[in-house]
Amino acid sequence: MDTIASLFSFITTPVSWVIVQFHKVYGALFGDDSGWAWGLSIVSLVVLIRICLIPLFVKQIKSTRNMQVLQPKMKAIQERYKNDKQRQSEEMMKLYKETGTNPLSSCLPILAQSPFFFALYHVLSSIASGKKIGAINQDLLDSARQAHIFGAPLAAKFTDSVDKLASLDATLLDVRVVTAVMIVLMSASQFFTQRQLMTKNVDLTVKTPYMQQQKMLMYIFPVIFAVMGVNFPVGVLVYWLTTNVWTMGQQMYVINQNPTPGSKAQDAYLQRVLKTVDSRGQVRGRTQRRTVKAIVAKGPDRNDIERKFITGLSKKGLVAQEDGTVKKGEVVPEGEGAAAKRQQPKRQTKAKRQTAATAGAAAKDEPAAGSKTSLQKQDAPQDDKPTSAGKSASGSSRQAKSGQRKGPQRPKHPSKK
Repeated sequence: MDTIASLFSFITTPVSWVIVQFHKVYGALFGDDSGWAWGLSIVSLVVLIRICLIPLFVKQIKSTRNMQVLQPKMKAIQERYKNDKQRQSEEMMKLYKETGTNPLSSCLPILAQSPFFFALYHVLSSIASGKKIGAINQDLLDSARQAHIFGAPLAAKFTDSVDKLASLDATLLDVRVVTAVMIVLMSASQFFTQRQLMTKNVDLTVKTPYMQQQKMLMYIFPVIFAVMGVNFPVGVLVYWLTTNVWTMGQQMYVINQNPTPGSKAQDAYLQRVLKTVDSRGQVRGRTQRRTVKAIVAKGPDRNDIERKFITGLSKKGLVAQEDGTVKKGEVVPEGEGAAAKRQQPKRQTKAKRQTAATAGAAAKDEPAAGSKTSLQKQDAPQDDKPTSAGKSASGSSRQAKSGQRKGPQRPKHPSKK
């Protein structure tokens, strides 16, 4: 660890200087030797670092979403060139370049925090051993060694011996209880952060190995933090717990305001937008207008959740515009949108069309036939017809219905031969 700490020694002085500046502020409120003054200084250091890393966090979100979308294409490339690793790698890089995706972007916030993390670890280790470092002089060193958080010194570890803890004016029970509680909170916050990402902010229609990997990380990361946490000083545990809580809150905000398309979070977000539009009659806020504008721009490429949102607007008599606003439009009653798709009649068979034509012709001739019934009886020829003719007539009517012509047929007129 000394070798790793020496690699990040260039940032040790800035980190220690920032802690000292925050300590001056909190020391005036809680006292210079108070554990709250030193603990809040570390928390403020985390907040400052995470604010500076917000642009990297935005890139991480975009990269993660792009990786989720590209998973089917990546899998197809792997299957197509499974026997040619070089070509597979070239096609992957080409895909990343065409889509503007950087796989390392998802790790940027963690990588960017690493120097500060190791610098803080080195500062606290020096305080535990009684060595001056960076901007921390002898007076500040003595003050930091006297600072306790719930009875545990900032530089104490879960694995420290009784003698070492006695030199820091602490007991083994106090240190292990405090560090154990902080390790559990740190692991739980990491688990919840990953879980809300997997359950709320993932497109459920895309089933890829990437999702399985994320589920595995959801259980592996907390275990890693728990194992590593026993070797971290209390001050480092404060740092890591604070950054986990920050990440959890930051991700919760992103999920609520800018969810992944096709996820449960998008469904909940668009339902909130519908309620806002229903109560106010317009889209509220720039973020909601930008979301509606993006949905309108997609056109027929909208997913089921977005189509549901557009249908919900139309039921309220509103139509989404290209600029993200809504205007009054034609109201679509409940269920009418689905019924409109079924208004076109199905294609009938030939037999049914012949039956319908025969019935229509009979309906037209029926009134005229009724008015000349007596004349037809008088003008009818007196020649006796065989009984089979009646059967043939009834049979032909049945054959007309079925579309087939069976049995004896009437002889054709001489002019038609």
